[in-house]
Amino acid sequence: MEELQKTKQEIRDDITDNLGSLPKAEYDEKTSGIENRLFEFANFLESNIVLLYVNNTNEVSTQRIVQRSLDIRKIVVLPAFNPEKRSIELMKIDSYTADLIPGPRNIVQPDPDRCKAVPIESIDIAIIPGVAFDEKGGRIGSGEGYYDRLIPKLSITTRKVALAVEDQIVPQVPIDSHDKHVDIIITNRRIIYKI
Repeated sequence: MEELQKTKQEIRDDITDNLGSLPKAEYDEKTSGIENRLFEFANFLESNIVLLYVNNTNEVSTQRIVQRSLDIRKIVVLPAFNPEKRSIELMKIDSYTADLIPGPRNIVQPDPDRCKAVPIESIDIAIIPGVAFDEKGGRIGSGEGYYDRLIPKLSITTRKVALAVEDQIVPQVPIDSHDKHVDIIITNRRIIYKI
């Protein structure tokens, strides 16, 4: 177990270093390719209620994706983290700038005074963050387990989709019994369906 956590942390560190070494223009081009591929993806286009995320430093940037989703009138849901309960509450936002406040993970999140909670079973497609992925849908997240606890609560019909630059795809993610997979990974080069 300890060895597994150490391996995961090494992968996180490698990915963070690799992404950090990319020139900004190259990183922006890659994330733009991911964004465009997402907005051409049938499951995303057909969905009404979309769970997105606000990215951490080593995850695909999502601010433009959130704004673009709002612009095309999707119902955008973002996570609000509760460290005491180690849980996520899903909340609908109407404005990226007005509805978000600083959160406990140094990432902005929905303001509970302005945003309404959304039942998890109403999510059509869930965009799941991660630091590293493999072609079988294995993922390494931040290490706090929020999404490993959230994914099993999503409806069986809800597509679980990750966004990743190709640099975040590794040959094999070390998996623990509590680790949850995604169904599909959209990269700057391709769409990977879990095998």
